[in-house]
Amino acid sequence: MSDIQYLIYALPLGCMFVWYLHWRLQRTKNAIAQLEDAKASGLTEPSSLHPAFEFPKCIGSGACANACHEQAIGLVGGKPYLINPANCIGHGLCMPACPVEAVKLVFGTAKRGMEIPHLSPTFETNIPGLFIAGELGGMGLVHKSVEQGRQAVKSIVKRGAASSGMLDVVIVGAGPAGFSASLNAKMEKLNFITLEQEESLGGAIYHYPRNKITMTSAMELPIAGRVKLGEVHKEKLLEFWQDIATRADLKFNFHERMESIEPTSGGFFVKTTQSEYLAKSVLLAIGRRGTPRTLEVRGEHSAKVVYRLVDSHQYGGMDVLVVGGGDSAIEAALACAGEPGTTVTLSYRGAAFNRIKPGNRERLAAAEANKRVRVIMQSDVMEITPDTVIIKRKANLITLPNKAVIVCAGGILPTGLLKKLGVEVETHYGE
Repeated sequence: MSDIQYLIYALPLGCMFVWYLHWRLQRTKNAIAQLEDAKASGLTEPSSLHPAFEFPKCIGSGACANACHEQAIGLVGGKPYLINPANCIGHGLCMPACPVEAVKLVFGTAKRGMEIPHLSPTFETNIPGLFIAGELGGMGLVHKSVEQGRQAVKSIVKRGAASSGMLDVVIVGAGPAGFSASLNAKMEKLNFITLEQEESLGGAIYHYPRNKITMTSAMELPIAGRVKLGEVHKEKLLEFWQDIATRADLKFNFHERMESIEPTSGGFFVKTTQSEYLAKSVLLAIGRRGTPRTLEVRGEHSAKVVYRLVDSHQYGGMDVLVVGGGDSAIEAALACAGEPGTTVTLSYRGAAFNRIKPGNRERLAAAEANKRVRVIMQSDVMEITPDTVIIKRKANLITLPNKAVIVCAGGILPTGLLKKLGVEVETHYGE
């Protein structure tokens, strides 16, 4: 082969190699920039199940980063890192994508532990008859929560029928685990009720922004059989579940929040905001977001006060107050500010937004500069009336016209309830 022929073959390969090096370098630069932004914003701790990388085994293929739809993983120096920890939602697609099994999924980090209840293989706690399925048990993936709900009910069936005057099981929560458990309880002809503090099926999924993509693998459901949806908008998933619930004639006690559980002879005494129940078993499928934290001010129980934004369209042309300093509060304020004729005020008791995504920080600054959002820092809501809100900032009281209040102040986690019951809870530090 002549030198010219060698050159003909080598030149395209050389160009491809140079292009690859440039692409790899640019990808690394972008990853480093995102990692630095996360550090500057204080968003360095993932909130749920997340990947840990075994660097001695890692070959730097980038397959884990390619599998991460949320772009939480990036390559730095040829190795994977969580460059956007706050974006990680724990679906775990990075683990099977790795060709050398150098990715494992863990809870918590060395700096911030994550409390997970200790469960048996049947999803029963150390308290006989008290079961946990889904996110509260550490698994927030839709398809795995569905499977856990199904298996927990199988275990409850094996405990036998309840005594006269008692329910077989009280299911708390109508998210993926609670929905699956309810379907299977219906199929097994159990005497049960399902409590849900919100107004709809879906749990945390119900509160996703409109048209948010939800990823789920194959799942087994009564009536529907084996279903594989893959990437689906939240509305489509909830519509699918509602159709199954209708066909199964499945009933839910919406707007009924569980307040306490007390072990009794042969079962549990469950008190809610609406009633009291005796049950042989209890299945907690309530997720980790807990009960929304309230403001504890006069007028808060008004119908115009909500604790999560579901659809910004309903606030068009209204005076809206958003309370909170996290990403959910800022995203709610920005969404409402995008509606025609809406006046938005954002109230936060802190002096600065310390743990928000850089993009939200920039969007909020632009909205404030354009007078689409009024931001009142170091302020507290004092009273809510039918047509106004009263806010205290330092020594001054500010009265604003108001038709809607959206409180995004986080939630009260249910781990306190578990510990009070005597449930064994383990703290995981990235293992």
